[in-house]
Amino acid sequence: MLIDYQNVKVYQEDECVLEEVNFHADEGEFIYIIGKVGSGKSSLLKTMYCELDIEEADKAEVLGRNLMELRRREIPALRKEMGIIFQDFQLLHDRSVEKNMKFVLMATGWKNKTEIYERIDEVLEAVGMSNKKQKMPHELSGGEQQRVAIARAILNKPKIIIADEPTGNLDPETASSIVGLLKQISMSGTAVVMTTHNIPMLDMFPGIVYRCKNGHITDVTKDYTKLDLSEEAED
Repeated sequence: MLIDYQNVKVYQEDECVLEEVNFHADEGEFIYIIGKVGSGKSSLLKTMYCELDIEEADKAEVLGRNLMELRRREIPALRKEMGIIFQDFQLLHDRSVEKNMKFVLMATGWKNKTEIYERIDEVLEAVGMSNKKQKMPHELSGGEQQRVAIARAILNKPKIIIADEPTGNLDPETASSIVGLLKQISMSGTAVVMTTHNIPMLDMFPGIVYRCKNGHITDVTKDYTKLDLSEEAED
């Protein structure tokens, strides 16, 4: 199991935003986390890559590490096995798409230039951005920037992709394309865990669905199509 949370409490500063969290993810699973703004979705994701600490849990393991005992110096090694996709892309705006990719690979220990450029070409082709590698981020549309962010996330062939509202700033057609790409990646064995307010995507690209509400998280996979969309929509 790639993620195994049992009775975890999630805190944002000093406030408990989620309690009794029982959540797991395994190879190839495509998982949505839905819920209103402030329901704890993003905070839960942040615990998975150790942006937020877990202080109370029966079990909190990610990629075989016990998060309750993980030391600060061990966090970079954990994150190297993940792909993290942010809503605001977080690309380096002073360099081209190709150099954004190169920066990540060199920062994670790649040294052979031939292998670096081969891997960059491979991931950009996978996300349909081969013809944009010399472009600067500001020359790309929002959807193109998100595709580059996904390419960056899969550079090191991660076991898990964690995506926080990856379609939040995109138009419906582009959003559908992005979620479809993530779904395709999950079919190769990488687990994908993503938060979203885009409820129609749950029908278009089915997966496991968890809902954060009133301080708890619940598996609603069997009945998510019956959800009141107005209730789940952002306030």
